[in-house]
Amino acid sequence: MSDKYDILKLKNQLCFPLYVSAKEVVRLYKPFLDELDLTYTQYITMMAMWEHKTCNVKELGEILFLDSGTLTPLLKKLEDKGLITRTRSKEDERNLIVNITPKGLELADKAMEIPGKMEGCVKLSKDDAECLYKILHKLIENVQ
Repeated sequence: MSDKYDILKLKNQLCFPLYVSAKEVVRLYKPFLDELDLTYTQYITMMAMWEHKTCNVKELGEILFLDSGTLTPLLKKLEDKGLITRTRSKEDERNLIVNITPKGLELADKAMEIPGKMEGCVKLSKDDAECLYKILHKLIENVQ
């Protein structure tokens, strides 16, 4: 006989393994990111900047799924480290433009080994990793 509260058990929740997986993967990143003096959120921001070089804060927030309340102090810390600059747009002063600096670009060379190190920590087959990636992106699309 089924308990009417079965639906509330952690083992029956999709959100719980997603939460634990995300938390544990970020924990695995920590020693590698400590070598770069970056937090995980700073790291994903730098990955976006390595890819785009220049973008406005709104675009960056959309890329990273971060709101301005999270992004503003994060960008300030990256600017204090000399990895990015933030300047007002000449066309529209309300628009804050983020640019990667030469020091920020140099950091990409040091970060190149992190994905391979993480692959060794996570220990998923290439097929499983690709499947998980597709499912997670489908989930992201569905919940937006």
